[in-house]
Amino acid sequence: MASTDDEFERFATAVSPSLLKTARLLTGDWHLAQDLLQTTLAKVYARWGRSDTWESPVGYARRVMVNTHCTWYRRMWRHELPHDVLPERHGGTEAMDTVALADALHRALIRLTPRQRAIVVLRYYDDLSVEQTAAVMGCSQGTVLSTTSRALAHLRLTPELGQDNPMERR
Repeated sequence: MASTDDEFERFATAVSPSLLKTARLLTGDWHLAQDLLQTTLAKVYARWGRSDTWESPVGYARRVMVNTHCTWYRRMWRHELPHDVLPERHGGTEAMDTVALADALHRALIRLTPRQRAIVVLRYYDDLSVEQTAAVMGCSQGTVLSTTSRALAHLRLTPELGQDNPMERR
């Protein structure tokens, strides 16, 4: 059992930074992302004895994370809502433009449905293929393609993203 615990600890240490970033994009909040990561790792640990039957432990962890997030999202009451208008900028430096674009993208992602957001994050942030995304989401490749198409159409309508829409770079 100790070697299994050691293996899991090495696994969790290796994948936690990447999974935390994914959780942050899914939840839109660092604190919720940390909670989601901990919950995901606890669920994966509970099944770690079967990890030799998994095609990819990282893929399994991602799938657990997405499913947990979607379940949380249905149950969660949002205490705060994001504002649609960004404060005025003082000085048009490139760094400020980058931060403003990242904030606008974050706000646009939050407006997507949990499933759309999960697919966009998996496809464009985690850089998974359509096939890999379908496997993580537990759906068909056609569902991934159609959901991605609808999500990108929604993001294209976001005026804050302007002409330099980061989702159009792929």
